[in-house]
Amino acid sequence: MNSDNLVKMANQIGTFFEAMPDREEAVADIASHIKRFWEPRMRRALLARLDGSEDAGLDEIVLLAVTRYRGVLE
Repeated sequence: MNSDNLVKMANQIGTFFEAMPDREEAVADIASHIKRFWEPRMRRALLARLDGSEDAGLDEIVLLAVTRYRGVLE
């Protein structure tokens, strides 16, 4: 799985949820969406990319969601 594509997809999800008025709900919904709709290998690849880089190319809200809910995504 190409991690550049995963980052692009995660950022697209983040862009959608970022429009929500409640930022905390948006952050939780980003993590929930990734958990529900991404295969475990996709989530592992995204987390591995994050481990290898300070921000991994993730938008701020996506980075927050992935780091805050990492335990749920693993």
